[in-house]
Amino acid sequence: MTDELDLISRLQDSATKETAFRELLSLHKERLYWHIRKIVINHDDSDDVLQNTFIKVFRSIDKFKGDSKLYSWMYRIATNESITHINKNAKRLKISNEEVQNNAIKNLKADVYFEGDKIQIKLQKAIATLPQKQQLVFNMRYFDDMKYKDIAEVLETSEGALKASYHIAAKKIETFLTSD
Repeated sequence: MTDELDLISRLQDSATKETAFRELLSLHKERLYWHIRKIVINHDDSDDVLQNTFIKVFRSIDKFKGDSKLYSWMYRIATNESITHINKNAKRLKISNEEVQNNAIKNLKADVYFEGDKIQIKLQKAIATLPQKQQLVFNMRYFDDMKYKDIAEVLETSEGALKASYHIAAKKIETFLTSD
């Protein structure tokens, strides 16, 4: 915890901000990329959203009050940026958010950065059928192995609601994967 407080202090000090920010990038870039990638699916879009996330973090770090962990705060920004990206694409293409995600899943096989097989594509399709909040909860719990407490901090909701959302999401995914 003292390491995090030290990093926050250096991020909020104009004399050390840039060096501390490079440290922050190296600490969290990969993990945030994969969180974003699970939401927006496409590699290039994920890179764009990650860049936007870190721009917002850099510009807003002085407003960070420490009410949550630094990583949870950045996770929330990344989640919101990802959702905003999907919404903008849907609006621009005049299609639903679900269609944006389904199109991204269809293009996964052609994505040189995707190393999955048929079952992983089917899992992505199953996740795409979930409502957005259930998708987020499932991804954070299943793939990122986050604790409910941390997910609650990111999504600003109760642990009980998250446990119910995860359970429902897992059942829906199980049903999707076992049908055929």
